[in-house]
Amino acid sequence: MAIESFNPYTNRVLRRFQAFSWAKTERILGQAAHVARTWRSTPFAHRAACMHRAAELLRERQDELARIMALEMGKPVADGRAEVQKCALTCDYYADHAEAFLTDEPIQSEAARSFIAYEPIGVVLAIMPWNFPFWQVVRFAAPALMAGNVGLLKHASNVPQCALALEKIFHDAGFPPASFRALLIETDLVAKLIEDDRVQAITLTGSELAGSRVAALAGANIKKTVLELGGSDAFVVLADADLELAAKTAAQARMINSGQSCIAAKRFIVEKPVVKEFVAKLKTHLQAMRTGDPLDEATQFGPLARPDLADELTAQVNDSVAAGAKIELAGGQEKPGTALFRPMIISKVKPKQRAYYEELFGPVAIVMEAKDADAAIRLANDSRFGLGGAVWTRDVRRGEELARRVESGAVFVNAMVKSSPEVPFGGVKKSGYGRELSYLGIREFVNQKSIWIGGEAPPKEKKVE
Repeated sequence: MAIESFNPYTNRVLRRFQAFSWAKTERILGQAAHVARTWRSTPFAHRAACMHRAAELLRERQDELARIMALEMGKPVADGRAEVQKCALTCDYYADHAEAFLTDEPIQSEAARSFIAYEPIGVVLAIMPWNFPFWQVVRFAAPALMAGNVGLLKHASNVPQCALALEKIFHDAGFPPASFRALLIETDLVAKLIEDDRVQAITLTGSELAGSRVAALAGANIKKTVLELGGSDAFVVLADADLELAAKTAAQARMINSGQSCIAAKRFIVEKPVVKEFVAKLKTHLQAMRTGDPLDEATQFGPLARPDLADELTAQVNDSVAAGAKIELAGGQEKPGTALFRPMIISKVKPKQRAYYEELFGPVAIVMEAKDADAAIRLANDSRFGLGGAVWTRDVRRGEELARRVESGAVFVNAMVKSSPEVPFGGVKKSGYGRELSYLGIREFVNQKSIWIGGEAPPKEKKVE
């Protein structure tokens, strides 16, 4: 079978790749397992030199990589360059900090000496999505490789050129070829990889359904997983918020990657006294955003990654409107089967409507009215997702108190939710489990080994008054 690279702006197939057979996939897995035995013992200084070189190559090739993203999944080139730069920053971050994050941690006990050692576990399989085709991969690969693990990438089938370009960067940076490989495989081979004893762990970013299936299979084979799944982030706006800044940021937060982001703000929960003004300002900012050819520097949002995704989003909106939701800003598809989807705002969204309980993965802003802050938090938490959230208020102390009540992996006060290498990233509820980034991310796929040295513990030093 062929894996296709498809341009959603022109509606044309760019390239076709022959999908790997199991024999080829198994051979690559064997090579990865073999190199894992030696890569784990390489000095941190050597790994760091390779990772810093990967960062350099990402910066040198940012225009080329941004162009590939524009062609394969419709990301505007300006956004693509920003994504690549963020990847480079993360490579440098783990090159600089991995050794400290994984240094032996002393533990006080009855032993003469005891400590936690953080050791690599081997082959990590990454199942990644198309929406941030470089960033999603690097935030797994940089910590995994720096920890002494090796990675196998099963990327989304519509971004094969992105997968191969990233593989080349790691190889050109000096990593052993078998330590990072892109597998152009169909979904049916994923299960065989998970069941193979040479794969030690799996990380997945994707849909709730994909996550549940991978977790079930990994669990049956007693393997560690980290899952970053869907999100329906709440953007809470209190009556005392800076409405102009909140609305401008809301438009940006909804339109991240043409709305195709797990942490894009999706549900705008606004206190009743300011809801009309907020909607008017949000509408103005959304209408001002420019679409066009993703290769054009002036384009601010491109098409959705595939026409079927736009068709599904249209169905979610239409079903919700039929059940009582109100269109505040008309946009959407011009006709079925096309990938371009213009921004929309819908209000009067209630339970049992699809827009209330499903994730809308595209540029549709859901506005909900709350009578007060407590009601806003209840609405924010009335979701099976819990990835990110935001609270807007001029009272920062109150904002922090409310942020602690939002059920999600991250909450930003008076700022747009984003990911960065220093801050742990992940969700609760149906948004998944485990953490990426920060020191928590690099410790997900290591053996946290307790080592106990027998003998009498040294006496504790007495305090001198």
